[in-house]
Amino acid sequence: MIASLRVNWVILRTCIEERLVYRADFAMGTLFRFLPIITQIFLWGAIFAVGTSNPRGPIAGYRYQDMVAYYLLAMLARAFSSMPGLASGIARDVRDGTIKKYLTQPIDMLGYLFWHRVAHKLVYYAVAAGPFALVFWIYRGYFPGWPDAFTMTAFLLSLVFAFLLGFLIESLIGLISFWFLEVSSLLFIYMMLNYFLSGHMLPLDLLPDSVVSVIMHLPFKYLAYTPPAILLGRYGTHAELARELMIELAWIVALVIANRVAFTRGVRRYGAFGG
Repeated sequence: MIASLRVNWVILRTCIEERLVYRADFAMGTLFRFLPIITQIFLWGAIFAVGTSNPRGPIAGYRYQDMVAYYLLAMLARAFSSMPGLASGIARDVRDGTIKKYLTQPIDMLGYLFWHRVAHKLVYYAVAAGPFALVFWIYRGYFPGWPDAFTMTAFLLSLVFAFLLGFLIESLIGLISFWFLEVSSLLFIYMMLNYFLSGHMLPLDLLPDSVVSVIMHLPFKYLAYTPPAILLGRYGTHAELARELMIELAWIVALVIANRVAFTRGVRRYGAFGG
């Protein structure tokens, strides 16, 4: 166990150093991701007719302030759950044969990729902490106030779970490349569905009940919708909130098993093509 912890620490430290090589490029790319915030705030302002003589009332229980708060929190959740390049990177390694480096060395591929993503998120939030804090401070009046300790703990747990779910879903898509070398089309479909079904584009409460009843049984809502819903009080009781987190944890366990099964069976049929 000590040896495994030492290996994981070395991987994490190395990946952090790798992320810090091109610091200016990484920082600029991170800051530019905040530009869509302005567009969304103006968009919802137009929808709610803010500043006009006839402003619109709440939509599905969301006022204009609630909608802005939801979008900011959803953006925070997506920053945890998004895994750009993970699935395509796995598929590329399988296709060109560089995945052999994980098979010939005493390093677990999924474990390495996990710590690589942890390093990425640590550096990302070290850079983005200032802009996030500034934006949330500017719009602090749009939030309902500090929640109780149980709700705040559940919110922080939901962010961690969102990271784990995002990693596991994308890595599973990448592992499909053991059977289909090219997964770009599948990944594109997943990204489009994810943007809609996760609640990143708009709160799931705004969708028809027949659609919501299906989406609520899928894991996508935990990637963007659930953390804002927790902090904005969309879950009525602590018991309901705890039940949601337990369901999310069950999805994580199921996806861990699915990833391990897919990797084990994929390696058995892998032909070691490439140089």
